[in-house]
Amino acid sequence: MTIIMHLDMDAFFASVEQHDDPSLAGQPVIIGHDHRGVVSAASYEARVYGVRSAMPVSEARRRCPHGVFLPGNRRRYAEVSRIVMHTLGQFSPLVEPASIDEAYVDITGTQTLFGPPETLARTIKDAIRASTGLPCSIGIAPVKFIAKIASDFDKPDGLTIVTPEAALDFLGPLPVGKIPGVGKRAEETLARLGIRTVADIRNHTPDFLARHCGKYGLALYDKAHARGSATITTDREAKSISAENTFDTDTADRHYLAAWLLRQAERIGRELRQEHLRGRTITLKLKFNTFKQITRSRTLPEATDSDAAIFQTGQDLLNAESLPHPLRLIGLGVSHFGDTPRQLSLLEEPGQTKQQHNTKIDSALDAIRNKFGRQAIIRGRLFEYDKK
Repeated sequence: MTIIMHLDMDAFFASVEQHDDPSLAGQPVIIGHDHRGVVSAASYEARVYGVRSAMPVSEARRRCPHGVFLPGNRRRYAEVSRIVMHTLGQFSPLVEPASIDEAYVDITGTQTLFGPPETLARTIKDAIRASTGLPCSIGIAPVKFIAKIASDFDKPDGLTIVTPEAALDFLGPLPVGKIPGVGKRAEETLARLGIRTVADIRNHTPDFLARHCGKYGLALYDKAHARGSATITTDREAKSISAENTFDTDTADRHYLAAWLLRQAERIGRELRQEHLRGRTITLKLKFNTFKQITRSRTLPEATDSDAAIFQTGQDLLNAESLPHPLRLIGLGVSHFGDTPRQLSLLEEPGQTKQQHNTKIDSALDAIRNKFGRQAIIRGRLFEYDKK
């Protein structure tokens, strides 16, 4: 019998901030300080006031005006995430990161080394706390989606085990919205059919569910009967790396927009180099003050991790747009990772020297920032943009 563990870090971003700054312990910490942006994470102290992830920051400030609003530290969160995943790998080779703060682990057959599932789970919780100083919650079940539900069942610092024999009884009384993938709209559709709990799904045939919910109706039928995937994918690779910013005030100032593109290109380039990745497709994301959103992409002849190449491509894409309305958000991303074969030449290509020059600059900037912090050195071009 397969045994799947789902580990979920508790209020991850906020918990990292509270751990790194002990003065924040016990305070309502909210990640997201831009009043036009959304909340990335909220500590449990903030959740008491109804603050939740994905909530507009303006609403979070209204509900919790005394909260500590922070911009977040993506690099630090990624660093702690790597520690968590490495720690899990010490207990099983089958670890599937589901996001920066959660992972599935196949613990089948680990009993001889680490004892029964409950003992192993407590050992892992202790190991995570020892390596990061942070709490986590764990769910254990025969399939992945039940393990994920279980990890959320007794947060924070929870542990819930659902045996195969207890799976149907565990799922039955849960609201259908607890099933991963069932959003608000699907929940409303199911409510109109008289389906509010997982047990209600079992009162209908697969044909009925497929007729009203399409293919997802059949998936719901299986999940209601505790059937789901237990396959762990260990070789997941990032599909894209991106950055975006929501402005305090809508703008169509191209100099200001270019400055933000450069900052984003630096952030993306640095993450690419840290992960030893290079990408070929650069994507620009624009959201107007009318809330219309567009994306524009360009695929380069060769993969790159160069700040300059990413920025220049993004700026070219921006310059090609007329901007009929001011923007409230701009974003940049890189995807299609992997190097493409180059045709060998006896002669140095014109752009090669420039590319080598940019690589040296990026490496020098990375070294300085790694040692002295991200703000230790800033490109002169950003000063030029900020003056205009």
